[in-house]
Amino acid sequence: MQQRYETFTVLINRISRNIRKIKNQEMAEYNLRSVHISCLYHLYLSDGLTATELCERCEEDKATISRGLDHLEQGGYLVCAAKNQKRYKSPLILTEKGAEVGKKIAHKIDEVLAQVSDGLTEEQRVEFYRSLAIISDSLDAVADLGKE
Repeated sequence: MQQRYETFTVLINRISRNIRKIKNQEMAEYNLRSVHISCLYHLYLSDGLTATELCERCEEDKATISRGLDHLEQGGYLVCAAKNQKRYKSPLILTEKGAEVGKKIAHKIDEVLAQVSDGLTEEQRVEFYRSLAIISDSLDAVADLGKE
Protein backbone atom coordinates (compact mmCIF):
# COMPACT_ATOMS: atom_id res chain seq x y z
CA MET A 1 0.00 0.00 0.00
CA GLN A 2 2.84 2.41 0.84
CA GLN A 3 4.45 1.76 -2.56
CA ARG A 4 1.14 2.55 -4.32
CA TYR A 5 0.84 5.82 -2.40
CA GLU A 6 4.40 6.86 -3.20
CA THR A 7 4.09 5.94 -6.87
CA PHE A 8 0.74 7.71 -7.20
CA THR A 9 1.79 10.94 -5.48
CA VAL A 10 5.19 11.11 -7.21
CA LEU A 11 3.68 10.58 -10.65
CA ILE A 12 0.85 13.07 -10.11
CA ASN A 13 3.31 15.67 -8.80
CA ARG A 14 5.67 15.09 -11.77
CA ILE A 15 2.81 15.45 -14.24
CA SER A 16 1.60 18.64 -12.59
CA ARG A 17 5.11 20.10 -12.39
CA ASN A 18 5.79 19.29 -16.05
CA ILE A 19 2.52 20.87 -17.18
CA ARG A 20 3.39 24.07 -15.28
CA LYS A 21 6.93 23.98 -16.69
CA ILE A 22 5.68 23.62 -20.27
CA LYS A 23 3.17 26.44 -19.78
CA ASN A 24 5.82 28.74 -18.31
CA GLN A 25 8.42 27.93 -20.99
CA GLU A 26 6.00 28.49 -23.85
CA MET A 27 4.64 31.77 -22.55
CA ALA A 28 7.78 33.35 -21.07
CA GLU A 29 8.08 35.68 -24.07
CA TYR A 30 4.66 37.12 -23.19
CA ASN A 31 5.37 37.36 -19.44
CA LEU A 32 2.46 35.01 -18.75
CA ARG A 33 2.11 32.38 -16.05
CA SER A 34 0.12 29.19 -15.76
CA VAL A 35 -3.17 30.79 -14.64
CA HIS A 36 -2.99 33.33 -17.48
CA ILE A 37 -2.58 30.55 -19.99
CA SER A 38 -5.58 28.67 -18.65
CA CYS A 39 -7.74 31.81 -18.81
CA LEU A 40 -6.63 32.68 -22.35
CA TYR A 41 -7.18 29.10 -23.50
CA HIS A 42 -10.74 28.91 -22.17
CA LEU A 43 -11.60 32.38 -23.45
CA TYR A 44 -10.18 31.47 -26.87
CA LEU A 45 -12.44 28.41 -27.06
CA SER A 46 -15.56 30.38 -26.10
CA ASP A 47 -17.34 33.55 -27.09
CA GLY A 48 -16.68 35.11 -23.73
CA LEU A 49 -16.79 33.83 -20.19
CA THR A 50 -17.33 35.52 -16.86
CA ALA A 51 -14.70 35.37 -14.13
CA THR A 52 -16.97 32.99 -12.24
CA GLU A 53 -17.08 30.63 -15.23
CA LEU A 54 -13.29 30.85 -15.53
CA CYS A 55 -12.92 29.86 -11.86
CA GLU A 56 -14.94 26.73 -12.59
CA ARG A 57 -13.19 25.81 -15.85
CA CYS A 58 -9.67 26.53 -14.59
CA GLU A 59 -10.31 24.95 -11.16
CA GLU A 60 -8.82 28.03 -9.49
CA ASP A 61 -10.04 30.17 -6.63
CA LYS A 62 -11.59 33.60 -7.11
CA ALA A 63 -8.52 35.54 -5.90
CA THR A 64 -6.13 33.73 -8.26
CA ILE A 65 -8.42 34.28 -11.25
CA SER A 66 -8.98 37.91 -10.29
CA ARG A 67 -5.23 38.62 -10.14
CA GLY A 68 -4.73 36.75 -13.42
CA LEU A 69 -7.47 38.71 -15.14
CA ASP A 70 -6.06 42.01 -13.87
CA HIS A 71 -2.71 41.10 -15.42
CA LEU A 72 -4.30 40.05 -18.71
CA GLU A 73 -6.48 43.16 -18.89
CA GLN A 74 -3.53 45.48 -18.15
CA GLY A 75 -1.47 43.62 -20.76
CA GLY A 76 -4.11 44.19 -23.42
CA TYR A 77 -5.12 40.53 -23.79
CA LEU A 78 -8.78 40.93 -22.84
CA VAL A 79 -11.50 43.44 -22.09
CA CYS A 80 -14.57 43.35 -19.92
CA ALA A 81 -17.62 43.49 -22.20
CA ALA A 82 -19.88 45.38 -19.79
CA LYS A 83 -18.37 48.25 -17.84
CA ASN A 84 -21.50 48.82 -15.73
CA GLN A 85 -21.56 45.36 -14.12
CA LYS A 86 -19.19 43.63 -11.75
CA ARG A 87 -16.47 41.76 -13.62
CA TYR A 88 -17.47 38.44 -12.09
CA LYS A 89 -20.83 38.68 -13.87
CA SER A 90 -19.66 40.31 -17.12
CA PRO A 91 -18.35 38.41 -20.12
CA LEU A 92 -14.64 38.82 -20.77
CA ILE A 93 -13.63 39.08 -24.41
CA LEU A 94 -10.19 38.53 -25.93
CA THR A 95 -8.61 41.37 -27.82
CA GLU A 96 -6.83 40.70 -31.10
CA LYS A 97 -3.62 40.26 -29.12
CA GLY A 98 -5.34 37.87 -26.71
CA ALA A 99 -6.87 35.85 -29.54
CA GLU A 100 -3.46 35.52 -31.21
CA VAL A 101 -1.89 34.18 -28.01
CA GLY A 102 -4.96 32.01 -27.32
CA LYS A 103 -4.55 30.43 -30.75
CA LYS A 104 -0.88 29.71 -30.03
CA ILE A 105 -1.80 28.17 -26.67
CA ALA A 106 -4.50 25.95 -28.22
CA HIS A 107 -2.06 24.81 -30.92
CA LYS A 108 0.63 23.98 -28.35
CA ILE A 109 -1.87 22.06 -26.22
CA ASP A 110 -2.87 20.01 -29.26
CA GLU A 111 0.82 19.27 -29.97
CA VAL A 112 1.56 18.22 -26.39
CA LEU A 113 -1.54 16.02 -26.17
CA ALA A 114 -0.59 14.32 -29.43
CA GLN A 115 2.94 13.70 -28.13
CA VAL A 116 1.89 12.31 -24.77
CA SER A 117 -0.76 10.07 -26.34
CA ASP A 118 1.67 8.66 -28.89
CA GLY A 119 2.22 5.34 -27.10
CA LEU A 120 -1.46 4.76 -26.29
CA THR A 121 -4.27 3.28 -28.31
CA GLU A 122 -7.53 5.24 -28.38
CA GLU A 123 -9.09 2.68 -26.04
CA GLN A 124 -6.20 2.98 -23.56
CA ARG A 125 -6.46 6.77 -23.62
CA VAL A 126 -10.22 6.69 -23.01
CA GLU A 127 -9.79 4.19 -20.15
CA PHE A 128 -6.97 6.26 -18.64
CA TYR A 129 -9.12 9.41 -18.55
CA ARG A 130 -12.06 7.43 -17.17
CA SER A 131 -9.83 6.04 -14.41
CA LEU A 132 -8.36 9.46 -13.71
CA ALA A 133 -11.88 10.94 -13.39
CA ILE A 134 -12.86 8.20 -10.91
CA ILE A 135 -9.73 8.87 -8.84
CA SER A 136 -10.36 12.63 -8.94
CA ASP A 137 -13.99 12.24 -7.86
CA SER A 138 -12.96 9.86 -5.07
CA LEU A 139 -10.32 12.28 -3.82
CA ASP A 140 -12.89 15.11 -3.89
CA ALA A 141 -15.18 12.98 -1.73
CA VAL A 142 -12.39 12.17 0.73
CA ALA A 143 -11.35 15.82 0.89
CA ASP A 144 -14.96 16.89 1.51
CA LEU A 145 -15.20 14.38 4.39
CA GLY A 146 -12.20 16.06 5.98
CA LYS A 147 -14.08 19.39 6.05
CA GLU A 148 -16.73 18.04 8.39
